[in-house]
Amino acid sequence: MTKIKHVTARQLLDCKCRPLVEVDIITDNGELGRGAAPTGSSVGMYESYVLRDNDTGEYNGMSVHKAVDNVLKIIAPELIGMDVCDQRAIDQKMIELDGTPNKSNLGGNAIYSTSIAAFRAAAETANKPAYEYLCGRSIKTIPVPCFNVVNGGRYGDIVLSFNEFLIVPYKADSIYEAVEIAVKCFQKLGDILQKYLGKTPEVARSYGWAAPSNDPSVVLGLLQEVVDACGYHEKVAFALDCASSEMYDAKSNKYFLKDGCVSSLELIDYVRALSEQFPLVFIEDILDENDWENYPKAVEMIKRSIIIGDDLIVSNPERLRRAYETHAVDGFVLKPNQVGTLTEALDAHYYSKKRGMFSVPSGRAGGVVGDVIMDLAVGLEVGFIKNGAPRSGERIDKLNFLMRACDLTQGCHMADITGIVRF
Repeated sequence: MTKIKHVTARQLLDCKCRPLVEVDIITDNGELGRGAAPTGSSVGMYESYVLRDNDTGEYNGMSVHKAVDNVLKIIAPELIGMDVCDQRAIDQKMIELDGTPNKSNLGGNAIYSTSIAAFRAAAETANKPAYEYLCGRSIKTIPVPCFNVVNGGRYGDIVLSFNEFLIVPYKADSIYEAVEIAVKCFQKLGDILQKYLGKTPEVARSYGWAAPSNDPSVVLGLLQEVVDACGYHEKVAFALDCASSEMYDAKSNKYFLKDGCVSSLELIDYVRALSEQFPLVFIEDILDENDWENYPKAVEMIKRSIIIGDDLIVSNPERLRRAYETHAVDGFVLKPNQVGTLTEALDAHYYSKKRGMFSVPSGRAGGVVGDVIMDLAVGLEVGFIKNGAPRSGERIDKLNFLMRACDLTQGCHMADITGIVRF
């Protein structure tokens, strides 16, 4: 047993200059594990609570000193002396200390950062990369990266309902070619958007290109033009994150789409038509996070794409179980900070894997260099992962992580997902 000797915490910044909690755990043999809690720009209502100070005099109320203090004064004394390799016991202790369903007492950001610090300290004691420690052996595959190259939302006069348009180089010969394809297509997309718009395209909030049109089919058509121009027609498909909770009006029970509003069934039918026109590997958050009634209808109606839930599931094992039992989705987006501990996130992953569902690891918009999500994606040997656009340091860091892990592991190769695509 390797015991926890010291726990400390501090306030740092994520890639969007928003304060976050970072935690260090040091074992009695001197090993250090470090964890941080990035957050998203689009946050589901059922995610674990991000505790902020609401002091308008510091970072416009977004500082996290209360969460840091909770680590130092409440969590740390209880964890010292515990076995750093017993992740479940550590996480359960913090859940009990908090005592709320969404970790709003101590803060999900405080608990999650500590959970990840413990995981990394345990990997250090085993003298293994965290992904290999998680896998339990040498990895055999690297996930196919999916790149968020066009970002929807509100940009000037354009309001695009869908949040993310991704390219998926799923037939690349290697992870190295997959990354190169993404870089070339992303750069070419900038040229094609400039020609389409008649001006330099705007960089969006998630560092992809801002949507050039309020029509999803136009955007997908431009992506197809890019792929064809780069000569990758046979190697690249697409994916969508609709993020429909962002465009849902609860009073009217309608979704904003292009220049009007549609019902759940009309939205499903619209996306179904897109999936028949374009090769879409997966479609995420096609409906609102509370629309349990109609998600099964989306799975039933859309045959050519995998339906996955993000805001619907929030990496929560209980919500995933409900989704499985009601046939609401084919899989979910794995974002461990949504549920607040590594143990709960892994429970969700293994639950889905056992039942033939997909878990798709993803970083958050407010990411960090060295995000543990990459260790999970590689260590769990999933088929594909959501990456941001190939721009900005923390996103490039994730791509370098994939290529490095592959290079360092003899016989490792990019996962073959041709057998699971449905188009």
